[in-house]
Amino acid sequence: MSTGKAKQTDQQLVDQVFKGNKHAFDLLVLRYQHRILALVSRFIRDQSEVEDVCQEAFIKAYRALPKFRGESAFYTWLYRIAINTAKNHMVTKGRRPPGTDVDLGDADLAELPAELVDNGSPEDKLSSNELHLLINNAIEGLPEDLRTAFTLREFGGLSYEEITQIMDCPVGTVRSRIFRAREALDAVISPFINDGEVPDGKPKSGRKSV
Repeated sequence: MSTGKAKQTDQQLVDQVFKGNKHAFDLLVLRYQHRILALVSRFIRDQSEVEDVCQEAFIKAYRALPKFRGESAFYTWLYRIAINTAKNHMVTKGRRPPGTDVDLGDADLAELPAELVDNGSPEDKLSSNELHLLINNAIEGLPEDLRTAFTLREFGGLSYEEITQIMDCPVGTVRSRIFRAREALDAVISPFINDGEVPDGKPKSGRKSV
């Protein structure tokens, strides 16, 4: 027979915070700190800055908690605060102007090449590392709005509706951003996969140029 206490839901912990139990918010931080770190690190490269932004995001969330009405999931609300905090941080550093929006409605989304998901080739592992670096650099090079939507979908595992709540835009715009992000990444990555060349024209390690 299990003697462990059942895991409390986010809403139960939020309710405890409302009743004056500050430790309950510490539990929420522990529950989501790794996800928020991973999310913010997709926008900010410097690890010390990432940690500072995450700490600031949780402080803002704690102070804003009385305004949380439970109309969306707590983690959706928290993600939005983290993204806005990261954006504000980038603005103060003079980084990345916002991108533009195109609404494609319910258009089908283009998928990234299957090789990005399952790179089981017996070739040397350096080329796989190069591909990993290429993907990361390509994601970092996306306009802010595309990168946010793509990151929330592919790395955060959120639904289109959840991303809509976080980014405060129509679901069609979310689909558009993810579609355009995948197209942009495909354009950068496909030459590496198909021709063995990175964008600067150099062949992948272990392969000779023809």
